[in-house]
Amino acid sequence: QVQLVESGGELVQAGGSLRISCAVSGRTFSAYPMGWFRQAPGKEREFVGGISYSGGTTYYADSVKGRFTVSRDSAKNTVYLEMSSLKPEDTAVYYCKPLGTAFWGQGTQVTVSS
Repeated sequence: QVQLVESGGELVQAGGSLRISCAVSGRTFSAYPMGWFRQAPGKEREFVGGISYSGGTTYYADSVKGRFTVSRDSAKNTVYLEMSSLKPEDTAVYYCKPLGTAFWGQGTQVTVSS
């Protein structure tokens, strides 16, 4: 079993920055590559970015490349999503997930005002 708790979502203005976190517990954190996903109202959940289990490789959706950064801290069992140059279309509930598993957190709401 894996427990995931996302936090840090809030209302920000367009062009602003925000870091959200995902605390992971239950199984060995370092065993999983981790991903961030988001779901906007009326849309399907989409992949945002991911990081390898070692943290050495990251990859991103084209829509966020150059603006978002995924990182992980093994000492804290936490994965982060740093977001900059935020746009109103980034508004969504953001979820983290150990890739290749069926576990999801409850999500954290990020709202970008124009």
